[in-house]
Amino acid sequence: MKVFIFILLLLPSFILSYEVFYLQNVIDPIKYIYSVTGAIALILLFFTTTISLIKSWINLISYRKMIGLFSFYYAFLHFLNFIILDMELDLNFALEETLDKPFIYLGMIAFLILMFMAITSFGKLFKLYFRYHKVIYIALALTTIHFIMAQKALSIPQMGYVGIILIIAYFKFRQRVKLN
Repeated sequence: MKVFIFILLLLPSFILSYEVFYLQNVIDPIKYIYSVTGAIALILLFFTTTISLIKSWINLISYRKMIGLFSFYYAFLHFLNFIILDMELDLNFALEETLDKPFIYLGMIAFLILMFMAITSFGKLFKLYFRYHKVIYIALALTTIHFIMAQKALSIPQMGYVGIILIIAYFKFRQRVKLN
């Protein structure tokens, strides 16, 4: 099961690479890479936060860390697209763009949160910092806002993301109240 989930989570990378580098049928590859990597990172982040809610139907708790790390992987690809392809490794320009555009710095803050969580997901660091992994909800909210602001218009799918966050928050709150 673990190998199947790993391959399933890696599959979008291969499809993206195939479409951009082999088929070369994408009009704006940088924007396409942003869209695909960002959407997959966001979807996996949503899924990671809901795993404990759905465990009575399907228990994926033992795969939560792997799914969360794949969310970081796609966020990292999204970040690399920004730094390497869009900013062409001009770190000064990247910093200026980050500070000038609110949606970019919200994305950067969310990325730093995800990086912290990825780094502290193993061994002794996890034992020291697992309590702080609740910041995933802040990253989830920031990435959703980042996604909506990057589109420059609120569409039905984006309203769906906001609705999903509110639903997750509601059920997480109910789950918390039941535990206490």
